[in-house]
Amino acid sequence: MHLPRIVVLDDPLTAEEHLNLGVSYELRKEYVYAIEQYRLAAEGELKARAELYTGNAYFGMGDMDAAESHYRLALKADPGFAEAYNSLAWLYASEKRNLHEAEKLALKAIDLSGNLSDDMVENFRDTLGTIRVLLQK
Repeated sequence: MHLPRIVVLDDPLTAEEHLNLGVSYELRKEYVYAIEQYRLAAEGELKARAELYTGNAYFGMGDMDAAESHYRLALKADPGFAEAYNSLAWLYASEKRNLHEAEKLALKAIDLSGNLSDDMVENFRDTLGTIRVLLQK
């Protein structure tokens, strides 16, 4: 006996709701489900943020190549996206590679952070500080 297959033609969730659902999955370390929600959000108006979050999920899974790719897709979607610059800089710092590029990325994030919270800007400065320590080694 086969059950009928249900096909949803219109997604009842907005891109923002898919992002929020993805974040809830990511917080529980259910990265595969998070990535699926971010993929659905990327089809909407929040592509840059969805790509950033996808990169973060891959980072959490330890897949740094995929994380880097999605951070770059976020920057392609929004070249002024400070958080994406910082995330890519942090990825390089965490792997201790491309540190000169990481420093430039972190500086760009700080430069673009004008309308972000003080906590976010402090996070960007912490990234830059970590990179500069690594460059001195």
